Amino acid sequence: MISGVSHAPPAQPVAKTTATAPKKPAPSKPAAPDAHADTVQLSETAQAALAAMQEATETPAQTAKEAGQGDLQAQRLLAKETAAKHVSK
Repeated sequence: MISGVSHAPPAQPVAKTTATAPKKPAPSKPAAPDAHADTVQLSETAQAALAAMQEATETPAQTAKEAGQGDLQAQRLLAKETAAKHVSK
């Protein structure tokens, strides 16, 4: 499944410890959303098309790896390819 893009606030720098009296850091403001950030929401049809395209363009090594990890779609594809090899001989 495809998830949306999220923008995490930038990390705050860590202050170095000095021998002088410690300073209190200024309270940080929450990061304002970027006014120029674009977000995209794909429809279910577009998500399915994207997933199909990714499956169609993956390498045999990726398919074998996914099948070994329990991906049923990859296992069916490998079984279909194996059967086609035996029929063509």
